[in-house]
Amino acid sequence: MEESETLDFKALETELQTALFLDEKYKRENDAKFRAIHQKVGSFEEFRDIVLASHLKPLDLRDKLGAKKQLWNICAQSTSTKDSVQVGLSKHSNSQPKTAAEFSRDWRRYYITEPEKYTFLLNLGGQLLGNIFHTEIGFGFLGEFLVILCDHFQPTDGQAVYWILLHLSQTQRFDLNVDFLSGIEREKGMRLFQMLQQELDGHLRLGSEAELEAVQKSAKEECPAGETVTALMRQQLMEAYKLS
Repeated sequence: MEESETLDFKALETELQTALFLDEKYKRENDAKFRAIHQKVGSFEEFRDIVLASHLKPLDLRDKLGAKKQLWNICAQSTSTKDSVQVGLSKHSNSQPKTAAEFSRDWRRYYITEPEKYTFLLNLGGQLLGNIFHTEIGFGFLGEFLVILCDHFQPTDGQAVYWILLHLSQTQRFDLNVDFLSGIEREKGMRLFQMLQQELDGHLRLGSEAELEAVQKSAKEECPAGETVTALMRQQLMEAYKLS
């Protein structure tokens, strides 16, 4: 067999483990949703908490009696929070997540503050995020993304944020994720689109023909897809998020 036809068993194993993880996660969260409905929870927040905690298991008697004393905050063992964050960042600085499982690991483990998470999203970009979550955006992630993008939005990031929102909207089960947004997350989403409108409209104002061509050229250089964002495109995206 030629070298080009040799199977990469390590890559196949990683892909299989990721698929099994995502399948187990989907089934677990789906069971939690039905369980919450049967329990007749009193509010959406309570329903959401049950689903988010579906991976937790209750302690048994041995866990309660035999548990050793330890610090709940592992970072407290280090000399400072800053040192622990720097150590974590150094472990992943040379790689980018390629799967939802890897993203979830890095998101929770390495990016502690919201500004760090905001920068992480922009560095990954819309296309890569769309590939990572192509089967489904993990439960709760979409709302968290909207809050972070809104709270830390910078005017110069308008094009990048638009493409992130667009690629996420093209993932499977996106409508279901939108339906589960909380009231606060919807408010943040509305505010984010308002800021996008203010920023992107700067590229859409009509002037002289030469000025218009310059604006379009600049916008295309910022867009990963080489396409200028128009008012219609922004409106269609807002409708996809059910915020229009």
